[in-house]
Amino acid sequence: MKLLNQSLKYLSISILAIVTIWAMVFYFNMLNEIKSSIDEGLENYKRLIIQNAQQDSTLLTKNYFDESFFAIQRINKQKALSIKDKYFDTVLYMQDADDDKPEPEPVRMLVTAFELNDEYYELKVANSMVEEDDLIKELLWDVIWLYIVLILGIVLINNVALKKLWKPFYDFLDQLKKFRLGNSQHLPDANSNIKEFNDLKVAVNTLLEENITAFNRQKQFIGNASHELQTPLAIAINKLELLIENGNLQHEQAENIAEVMEIINRLVRLNKSLLLISKIENKHFLDNRSVSLNEVVQKNIHDLEEMARFKKVEFSVNEKAELSVQMDISLANVLVSNLIRNAVFHNIPNGKVSVEIIADSFRICNTGSSQELDGDLIFTRFYKPNNSKGTGLGLAIVKAISDLYNLKISYSFDKAVHCFQIEFPNT
Repeated sequence: MKLLNQSLKYLSISILAIVTIWAMVFYFNMLNEIKSSIDEGLENYKRLIIQNAQQDSTLLTKNYFDESFFAIQRINKQKALSIKDKYFDTVLYMQDADDDKPEPEPVRMLVTAFELNDEYYELKVANSMVEEDDLIKELLWDVIWLYIVLILGIVLINNVALKKLWKPFYDFLDQLKKFRLGNSQHLPDANSNIKEFNDLKVAVNTLLEENITAFNRQKQFIGNASHELQTPLAIAINKLELLIENGNLQHEQAENIAEVMEIINRLVRLNKSLLLISKIENKHFLDNRSVSLNEVVQKNIHDLEEMARFKKVEFSVNEKAELSVQMDISLANVLVSNLIRNAVFHNIPNGKVSVEIIADSFRICNTGSSQELDGDLIFTRFYKPNNSKGTGLGLAIVKAISDLYNLKISYSFDKAVHCFQIEFPNT
């Protein structure tokens, strides 16, 4: 979730809590004020009724509620003395002119007692609360609409004011995502007068400058190491070849020199593989473009046909879909070449290599050893099962390329058939 939306969520929840608490306090305060006002009216109404009863004794016989909303009942002195003014909410059944029958109505009632001409009476005075209830409901809806308006206001502010405020940050973040060591010419910049954004820019660019310096030094070291190691190895091979061509060597000496040349050639291949892994891990290959894996597979199979014929290995390719991926063309060739070369090199006489290409992955299977490879070690450097020849770096290079492009590589084994599958999730 974006920072703006996250802030909007927390702000909305906070305002909802504040408005809810405020609405409850406001509601009960208003209710108390309304009831206090009604109670004052009931108290005044009581005094008027008692005054009128002194002048008109017929009121003392009114012992039921009608449109005048009061009732009087004679009681004994003991009960009268025990009655204290009491205010409470209740319901009375009333029948208005437009009602077919009496209906319950909420009222506020006062129960009190008074003395008149040495007689004691209980007085019940009621005041309808229908209008007050309507007022409370109206206030409740006003609070709800207030909250809705506040939320809409927050959303509007978020999408106008806050988005403008955070624009330099998102611009800087976008530049940072596109920045590539060795390819980008300029450091990310944030055009803002906000101190925190400028501090972030300084901190990030300082870190990037240090990484660029380390990257360039490492790149230079890899280039120098490649040149310094390859040159003496090539000279050693040339001198040994000249020594053999002279023809003055005994058979045993020639065999020893041939073994030394094979060791040096292994050193050359090992040096090239280690340098390749180092370049991959340091992202020296970033010329990404659309690459057809179908064409890469066909090219590598064509290049390895002579080796396959020599080892009596048969190729089969099942192209169910066109697989195009975004990656460096040289790394795509290395990825496919290492897998196919391993499938041929570690095969058995009259064996088979099958390649299957679908919309988001390709799978290479080959006949071979009846022993399953160690799944925990197969992609580690210098892992060579059964003391096989080679540098032990082929699958490590495949794994490094897969990690670089977030590809999923897996190994499976079934009845002396070894399979490697690479999935391209972003195709």
